[in-house]
Amino acid sequence: MAEKMAITKEFDLFEKMAKHEQVVFCNDPSTGLRAIIAIHNTTLGPALGGCRMQPYSSVDEALEDALRLSKGMTYKCAAADVDFGGGKAVIIGDPKTDKSPELFRAFGQFVNSLGGRFFTGTDMGTTMDDFIHAMKETNFINGLPEEYGGGGDSSIPTAAGVLYGIKATNQLLYGNDDLGQHSYAIQGLGKVGFKVAKGLLEAGARIFVTDINKDSLRSIEEVAAKTTGKVQIVENDDIYSQEADIFVPCAFGGIINDTTIPHFKVKAIVGSANNQLLEDRHGSLLRDKGILYAPDYIVNSGGLIQVADELYGINHERVLAKTKHIYDVILEVYKDAESSGKTTEESANAMCEKRIADRSKRNTFYSAPAKPKWSFSKLS
Repeated sequence: MAEKMAITKEFDLFEKMAKHEQVVFCNDPSTGLRAIIAIHNTTLGPALGGCRMQPYSSVDEALEDALRLSKGMTYKCAAADVDFGGGKAVIIGDPKTDKSPELFRAFGQFVNSLGGRFFTGTDMGTTMDDFIHAMKETNFINGLPEEYGGGGDSSIPTAAGVLYGIKATNQLLYGNDDLGQHSYAIQGLGKVGFKVAKGLLEAGARIFVTDINKDSLRSIEEVAAKTTGKVQIVENDDIYSQEADIFVPCAFGGIINDTTIPHFKVKAIVGSANNQLLEDRHGSLLRDKGILYAPDYIVNSGGLIQVADELYGINHERVLAKTKHIYDVILEVYKDAESSGKTTEESANAMCEKRIADRSKRNTFYSAPAKPKWSFSKLS
């Protein structure tokens, strides 16, 4: 009986990974490294995705996170029209206590063993400094500081992408894409949220903001004093019920849910937070309430565009030019959803799936070029 249960569990594991090309379990007891690299789909090119570190309660939980996030990266890369597929890495451990240079060097060796099928960099719980250690063992690292040959602060194009998403939404709702004529409720003034708020204030908009960091709130008031825009600080949970035109979530995931939806008085939701819909059905609830939703993985793809473009050589002007296309993609999704009766999330997913299917006719399962078995200098 025990043997049968073990076999069943084994097959459950393979079933979980059935829609992924490859899943690598990384174990290095000498450094304490326990990590999982999930490669979802390389139809568009080598997999690209950050590496997060957190104290998962189990290996199963870590695997579920890696599988879910890597699939999301496939769609995000397709929507951003970058020639990369979806992947993700997770390290099991407390980022406050379990990090070491040797741990990240060990992780870098595992990344290198994939021969270019997977590129990675920072995510939740990891920093650029961590990957300076990893890059000593592999070249397949991106999102590095400028002094190490990277593109630097990816929050700049991410915030620009959010503003383009808002402009596209205004265009559909009001017939013009002017930012300053409308009001916005912004949740979170982190690296991205603060830049979005600053851009809106400089355009002359009225914004409502909330953040747990009081210094950020004071700073945005100082910015507002130098612009024609206006800012009003509200309590954390009050941000959902503001009489604003657009809700701009730039902090937590899962904030569009059964509790918050009844409070929304906005016409649209456009923000940088990941996984804003707690469940897929919440997209339908927004549609039924007449609230336009901009799929987050399109809106926040400016950072992805930068780290993908970094692999071709640093060019910030090119990154911002590519980021402008978020405007067009958002409008395309809105129009398809309106004509098809789908939610905007369903339309975005369908667009990505079609793009991947079309490219599959020209691309194959990505494999890094291998050195010929025989390589004679006289013949090369």
